Amino acid sequence: MFKSSTTAIPEALAVPRHIAIIMDGNGRWATKRLLPRVAGHVKGVEAVRGVVEHCVERGVEYLTLFAFSSENWRRPAEEVSLLMKLFVTALEREVAKMHANNIRLKVVGDLSRFDPKLQEMISAAERRTANNTRLTVSVCANYGGRWDIMQATSKMVAANPGVTEYTEEMLAPHLAMAYAPEPDLFIRTGGEERISNFLLWQLAYSELYFTRTFWPDFSKASLDEAIASFQERERRFGQTGDQVAKKAGSASKA
Repeated sequence: MFKSSTTAIPEALAVPRHIAIIMDGNGRWATKRLLPRVAGHVKGVEAVRGVVEHCVERGVEYLTLFAFSSENWRRPAEEVSLLMKLFVTALEREVAKMHANNIRLKVVGDLSRFDPKLQEMISAAERRTANNTRLTVSVCANYGGRWDIMQATSKMVAANPGVTEYTEEMLAPHLAMAYAPEPDLFIRTGGEERISNFLLWQLAYSELYFTRTFWPDFSKASLDEAIASFQERERRFGQTGDQVAKKAGSASKA
């Protein structure tokens, strides 16, 4: 179990241990080029590949990608169907490469709404990569932050019959991403500046970075810019700047 940023002060790191990304702008990228929206999603898969590679190079341990929210079912049925097919294709093409590079895959969300074939592919991919340690890539699919908190609450209550008062420590093991530390850096591409029901619990003390770059154009250099911005932040976690400076000074003398 990883400690919560509201109950303990995380270690200050030069490179984020965990990066979470809302990959926004695929459809608009395609529209600007007079292409069907699905072309943007296909191009977006290529961007994922590059970012995964660069996270390995930079020493990032966890990468979480918001692929399909619980609200995305509201999109046109044809686009949703194409996204599901793209998900299957990506699993078929990428899992073997991920496994060969010691990368673990996790798919997080309410998977019960997906086609049984896709559910089995997801399960098989997770089993195949379960013991890999170089980088954990989590793909959030049919995921919503409120869904996560509600499902965790239900499990917590069921696991503690008769209890009427609860703590963070009791809830945390039931969250969908209990296996990962809270994100240090949150990135959203595409120009929008909102969280959009993504990791509502886990982003409590994450550094937020917004860029107008559409996801298909988000490159290794783009990721470096986001990490550089992160490195300029003073992460206080409720402390004063003087307290942070004194701790940093003490650490450098040790």
